[in-house]
Amino acid sequence: MTIARREFLRRTAAVSIAFGGLQAAFGGRTAQGALATRTRGLGPLVPDPRGVLDLPEGFSYQEMAHVGELMDDGFFFPGKPDGMAAFPGPDGKTILMCNHENDINWPKSPFGRGNTLLGKVPEGRIYDRGSGKTPGTGGCTVMLYDTRTRTRERLALALAGTLYNCAGGPTPWGSWISCEETTHRAGSPATLEQDHGYAFEVPVRLDDLPVKPVPLKAMGRFRREAVGVCPRTGIVYQTEDIDLGLLYRFIPSVPGKLAEGGRLQALALPGACAFDTTNWFRPGMSPGTRLPCRWVDLTDPESPEDTLRYQGESKGAALFSRGEGLWYGTDGVYFVSTTGGPKRLGQVWRYLPSPAEGTPGEADAPGMLELVLESADSTVMKNADNITQAPWGDLIVCEDGPNENHLLGVTPKGQVYRIAQNVASKSELAGCTFSPDGTTLFANLQGDGLTLAIRGPWSRVQAG
Repeated sequence: MTIARREFLRRTAAVSIAFGGLQAAFGGRTAQGALATRTRGLGPLVPDPRGVLDLPEGFSYQEMAHVGELMDDGFFFPGKPDGMAAFPGPDGKTILMCNHENDINWPKSPFGRGNTLLGKVPEGRIYDRGSGKTPGTGGCTVMLYDTRTRTRERLALALAGTLYNCAGGPTPWGSWISCEETTHRAGSPATLEQDHGYAFEVPVRLDDLPVKPVPLKAMGRFRREAVGVCPRTGIVYQTEDIDLGLLYRFIPSVPGKLAEGGRLQALALPGACAFDTTNWFRPGMSPGTRLPCRWVDLTDPESPEDTLRYQGESKGAALFSRGEGLWYGTDGVYFVSTTGGPKRLGQVWRYLPSPAEGTPGEADAPGMLELVLESADSTVMKNADNITQAPWGDLIVCEDGPNENHLLGVTPKGQVYRIAQNVASKSELAGCTFSPDGTTLFANLQGDGLTLAIRGPWSRVQAG
């Protein structure tokens, strides 16, 4: 839940004072100014005659799913599509896992008007029935899509009964982790039967659905946004979407077996005090700056109380302004702070894991935190949210600002270019992810309840 304003200001002022001495030790670089916009070979966006999505010349989109439509399993597409990931499917097809950020009493229930289809969900296959009155209407759906014929072949409910499933992330062993960005308690409201605020691992499959929901409680209970998993170690990195949240990592007892428990930690930077990364009150880390990291242990991660970030702060964990999208890329863990930076327009970060990540040896060769990008111009980038890495190495960022929102590309040099603009509404874009064959970029217009497939001459971007 959001920090009360008075407590929020007290805490930020305290960590800013503590940060001042540490800032001087690292040169006190100032934040980067306005970023240079580039087209990266794409050219300007062309107005969409249908009024949905503006794209560069030569690109097109296809509407793949729409809120309220009847799915192949007899349930309804829940709307508010958010984080996604694409997986190799049978016969070269793509399986797309899609979260749905629906809270209590969302009217577009997958179980129909009045939740009349709730009885169709098998026993043990729904996390929270809400006493039959307020079932969790979030969860995630699964889609089978053929990029060659551009046809959707199946759409079904994969995870049922969870709430506010925002982002998540794929695992190296081929499953999807869906994250609840809420900390609702059982009994609040009275009809809820379960505590919420957990991650759920969802097998990527097209039958025997919805899956049995198992909360990964050892990974912590908080307003979790997104996760990324290191293929080398199996360590899971997690963001927290709250004004001053933490970056977490979960070291599983058995790599690839998240339900068997492990150790939860929070990222900290040099010094004993919590490091304020927001750059709100005084210049701090500037783009390109790298600092060595340490990790602090968090106890009682399975506690139903939403207090992990306070525990982490007391142990010196770094504070981030609304950690949202995260993607384990080819060259590190990329994540965003949606309202970071002096103008609160967003930051993009990269964590470079230690060669000895998660072992005592990382004390001698620590992982590094780098501020990749910090926006000072809302016309260039504002309020970065979901993030992925393109096949050619650039980052793809979804905007979640108050007005017009774009899909953006970010080059390794920090140059920003536009790929698309939502012209259907002021809704955020979400869920950017590429098909395994690299031909198709999937994205959601969340408030419009639309999942889209974008195709075009991506080779122009790579050559641009």
